[in-house]
Amino acid sequence: MDQQTILEQFEFLEKKTEQLIETCRHRQVQINELKQANDLLTSQLNEKLAAEKQNDELKSLVREKIDSLMGRLSEFVEE
Repeated sequence: MDQQTILEQFEFLEKKTEQLIETCRHRQVQINELKQANDLLTSQLNEKLAAEKQNDELKSLVREKIDSLMGRLSEFVEE
């Protein structure tokens, strides 16, 4: 192989290497964006779960109060 051919092959390899590096950088940016989106969704899910738990506790408290009032009304009616 002559010197020109070798230089052309190295130039080709350099271009391909740069393309590969750019693709890796782009993929890393995408990965970081996906991680941020995942963190946001995880946070939103945790907030939703906490709100549901609080809602369930409130429903349970309301149910207890209603049952207590119903018991008191039943006692009153029986008298």
